[in-house]
Amino acid sequence: MRRGAWSEPVTFETQRLGQYRTIISAEEAAGILMGEWPIEDGSALRAACEACLDALEGRGDPEVARSAFLRAADEANVFIRDA
Repeated sequence: MRRGAWSEPVTFETQRLGQYRTIISAEEAAGILMGEWPIEDGSALRAACEACLDALEGRGDPEVARSAFLRAADEANVFIRDA
């Protein structure tokens, strides 16, 4: 099981139009936010990175990290596909 596992996965459109990726944890989200995200700065992006790292270190709730990831996606205009 991934560190910081979420109760529900998140499927989002990658930078390649029409290509989707599903993630299930704060661990996966942190890697994407820090290495593959379409914007480099933003308040929601910073908050999501912090929430994901907190969840990985046991200082935060993975569901808080999931919510923060969704806010960062909204900030970056990343399409989230409904389950």
